[in-house]
Amino acid sequence: MRYDVDPVLLRTLIAVVDHGGATAAARQLSLTQSAVSQHLRKLEGHLACKLFERQGRRLMLTATGEVALGYARGILRMQDEMKARLDRPPVVGTVRLGTPDLYAAYLLPSVLGEFGRAFPEVQIELRCRLSHVLLDDLGRGEIDIALVTRQPSMAGGSRVRDEQLVWISGLGLDATARSPLPLAMLPAGNLYRTMALDALERSGRQWKVVCESASIGGLYAAVMSGLAVSVVARSTVTADVREVGRAEGLPNLPSVELILYRAPNATSDAVRCLEDYIRRKLRV
Repeated sequence: MRYDVDPVLLRTLIAVVDHGGATAAARQLSLTQSAVSQHLRKLEGHLACKLFERQGRRLMLTATGEVALGYARGILRMQDEMKARLDRPPVVGTVRLGTPDLYAAYLLPSVLGEFGRAFPEVQIELRCRLSHVLLDDLGRGEIDIALVTRQPSMAGGSRVRDEQLVWISGLGLDATARSPLPLAMLPAGNLYRTMALDALERSGRQWKVVCESASIGGLYAAVMSGLAVSVVARSTVTADVREVGRAEGLPNLPSVELILYRAPNATSDAVRCLEDYIRRKLRV
């Protein structure tokens, strides 16, 4: 069994899956259909496994084929990143990035890690504050990029994706049954807090803020201890807590918009590279 596979064969595999068959893949790759079929047979020979099975006139991935496809995408993505980096002069400089504590802790670590490996000469200075405060910082030229939650008063910016808000409670010590509902919240002015309290008011549920923290770590500590319930973006829910909702008598919450701002005078290659990297990695 050989695993030193020609990248051309991997690209053929991906094209067949993404374009729905060998005929469309052949057009995309500027190959004949017989060449595409030959590539697939050769790849199956290298990997000593069957990648596709025919269901009627359609080619469907086998379970092994799905695994191979995942690795193929990863291998070619790294190859493309390597080529892109080596084909251009190194990007150097410092980027001042502002984002709320929640996103810094749970959305950005893997993104910044990958960016650091791709652009090792770029230094990132991270500032964690509430979204509306960061927009003021951006306006004063104190940061270059702001990844924030859109507020009703905010205009402009570039949409990255929507984040669904959810309630979280402790695993063993559940605070949802208590009345008034004990809450752990970020300081006043935070949109998550405003939306959560508005939803509770509309539902008629009594509540009381028993913990206020500017740090997401403080909120999670209160929730995990069973002291309170809190609200976070669903993508940031960890295994240390559980999502709760209608079954526990809590109202549904809206989604919020995650957006990127760049200061008008922040035009360096380092800034543009980080802005593009965050947008591509977080967009769903």
